[in-house]
Amino acid sequence: MSFSTLGLLPELVRAVEEKGYTTPTPIQAGTIPAILTGRDVLAGAQTGTGKTAAFVLPILQLLSQGVPGGPRSAPRALVLTPTRELAAQIADNAAGYGRYLALRTAVVYGGVGVNPQIDQLRRGCDLLIATPGRLLDLSEQRVLDLSRIRCFVLDEADRMLDMGFIHAIRRVLKLLPGERQNMMFSATYSQDIRALAQRILRDPVTVEVASRNATAERVTQCLYRVPKENKRHLLAHLIQDGNWQQVLVFTRTKHGANRLAKQLEGAGIATGAIHGNKSQNARVRALEDFKSVRITALVATEVAARGLDIKELPHVVNYELPNVPEDYVHRIGRTARAGASGSAVSLVASDEEPLLRDIERLLKRSIPVAPLPAFPILNTPEADPGAERAGADRAVPQRRPRSAPQDSRHRPGTRERHPGNGQSTQAHRRGESPARQATGGARRSGEAHRPHSPQDRRGERRGGHTGTGRTDSGWRRA
Repeated sequence: MSFSTLGLLPELVRAVEEKGYTTPTPIQAGTIPAILTGRDVLAGAQTGTGKTAAFVLPILQLLSQGVPGGPRSAPRALVLTPTRELAAQIADNAAGYGRYLALRTAVVYGGVGVNPQIDQLRRGCDLLIATPGRLLDLSEQRVLDLSRIRCFVLDEADRMLDMGFIHAIRRVLKLLPGERQNMMFSATYSQDIRALAQRILRDPVTVEVASRNATAERVTQCLYRVPKENKRHLLAHLIQDGNWQQVLVFTRTKHGANRLAKQLEGAGIATGAIHGNKSQNARVRALEDFKSVRITALVATEVAARGLDIKELPHVVNYELPNVPEDYVHRIGRTARAGASGSAVSLVASDEEPLLRDIERLLKRSIPVAPLPAFPILNTPEADPGAERAGADRAVPQRRPRSAPQDSRHRPGTRERHPGNGQSTQAHRRGESPARQATGGARRSGEAHRPHSPQDRRGERRGGHTGTGRTDSGWRRA
């Protein structure tokens, strides 16, 4: 089978072949004819099997054959995606596939200035790719008209729900005309996704070319059981000893991504980081450096699990297992794309065993355990002084030898204790009570006396520690 047999225009077939694709994937063969006939589609497939082309190609054909209605600036097709990276990737693919068609594509997402996007929309577009937040912002500013939409695609629908976009999706749907063609694409299915599909799709064609939540067959998976404090040392060893040239590393948190990137840099491995706190320009720059192999490792949070299309990416590492089992499928799906092969390595600490069991239950099989190699403990400075205090590589401070006990009355800076009530001799001479001594001492040393805040009073009523130095018995001196 070739793309021409699917009923695509010669201009689209030519553009696809110039990209090096000659045979459609199963998801493309199953969905393109259905979309061309105007049917709603619910499609699921393994990540990296060509879902983007499965809906972009037929939409471009429908747009080129349809007669634009209304103002030329109003888009006629909308693709809604969860992340900026995925939106940018779809826009790049659409521009490549439609290079021989007189169509215009626009992309809007947050994290960058809105004015260039407004100018782009005012110049007009046929296909609009957007993230939910920026799309609704532009609509509220009345610079975006969605009343002419004829094709609507909800891409990575399960990720949309995971990221809490369900309310935004409902708001977007209210802005669209009732008569339209709908498509939902995702790498995984869930009951929530099927419930959402029932509300959006009308008599859809269901295309599921692989078992639900399956991982790509060409991904070689393994895991190492390793203490948390030794993970970074093992990762650096795997990269250096294996001569890895390109590896995508996933962490759970933004702070963890920054810390690991600095630690790998300290080990002599060129590394970048990408996560939600990075500006869009910084994310684009790190991704371009990674694609061009100017850096070896790219440390990312879940924001990169979807939408990163890196040609022939050989290695993916789960430095920390994801909290959501389905995210594991998307993470390792960044490798072994478009028929290539790749490896996925997971570093599993003892406290991550429950997460591992959830992932294996989803996959319906166990992930092979690799023997732990001998690796050196790197002598690199901590990127965060408060991190990994229990690490084996941290030097244990030596205790100073304790001198012989002395009478407290002869040690400088000490006070004699009154034999009767434990009050200091100085306070006793001033006639101060112990409570007066405790509260007045801070003021005498130059510290401002703070009145009790409502939070302090609540903490006192509870009788617990509030983190401000208060106990159930009142203030205590530091």
